[in-house]
Amino acid sequence: MEQPHSRSRPLPPYRGILAVDAKDFTGHPAVQHGSISRAVPQLMRTSFERAGIAEVWEDRRFPDSTGDGYVFGFDPAFLPFVVHPWLAVLQDVLTEFNTHSAGVAHIRLRASLHVGPLPDTGDAFDGNGTPRNDTHRLLDSRPVKAVLAASSAHVTQVAAILSDRCYQDAVAGGYTGRHPDHFIEVPATVEGKRFAQRAWLYVPMPSGDLYDRRVLGDRVVDDQEKRRPDGGSRRRTAGRGAAAAPRSAVRADRSNVNSGTVYGGQSVSNIAPGRDHVGGDRVEVGGDRVEVGGDHIGGDHIGGDHIGGDYVRGGKAGTVHGNQGDTVHGDKHEGDR
Repeated sequence: MEQPHSRSRPLPPYRGILAVDAKDFTGHPAVQHGSISRAVPQLMRTSFERAGIAEVWEDRRFPDSTGDGYVFGFDPAFLPFVVHPWLAVLQDVLTEFNTHSAGVAHIRLRASLHVGPLPDTGDAFDGNGTPRNDTHRLLDSRPVKAVLAASSAHVTQVAAILSDRCYQDAVAGGYTGRHPDHFIEVPATVEGKRFAQRAWLYVPMPSGDLYDRRVLGDRVVDDQEKRRPDGGSRRRTAGRGAAAAPRSAVRADRSNVNSGTVYGGQSVSNIAPGRDHVGGDRVEVGGDRVEVGGDHIGGDHIGGDHIGGDYVRGGKAGTVHGNQGDTVHGDKHEGDR
């Protein structure tokens, strides 16, 4: 047996690694397991042919059925084409299959993509190594499972997760026909396993409220927004539709603190460092609260049955002209009924 670090030797050839797994395989009756195991590689072959890259399937390396899925290696030159259009074509092929195959189990697939050096000499044990192990860990990771479970079984048939290396080479490098904004960064972790990697979700046909904080984790969302040079938020979407923005909060000295969701109240606060609180410019949508210089200029508080006039206290820097409070004519509760 070769000992690591004992001598220098050539790297094995780099291979793209693709693994797919059927959602809720064990949840189907045992009598259907065989038909699902046979159908998965057939559906993959059909989708590669329709995507115009049949050679990826025909020339696959160290292929293996996993019972509820399939895994194989391929020439990494095709990696951009496997990301797109193949994943989108696989979505279409599964949609057709699930719509027209009466009496056959509904098949939805998770897919993971990675790239790295793996033995490929024609030996029976080819394809074993850390890149392949990581590919299976990505496939079993929490984000890709959660995103498929959160989507509509009538619409979303495929959810894919790319390793960071795959994403950086094929997507960020500009080689694939999908913009980086079609992908969303996630922390890939597997319950009960010592595995945690940066990865990227891609859903060719999204549906439902896919990207909430329980899927992404606040830390990842915060890190994404902090990387923006303007300090603003950037929502990544997946596939052909936009997903809901996760609830998050990002703080920077002398800049806005933005928290909330696109569906509820959203607040923006200006926090100055080195002081307990300088009220500065707090806006709440869904309750319109405005604070300036630590003072309260009420502004249209809507909550329960109260549509408030304004409350003004404390000294103001400068001169305030005009009516500081809102004037409400007629019944203040009109419209709440």
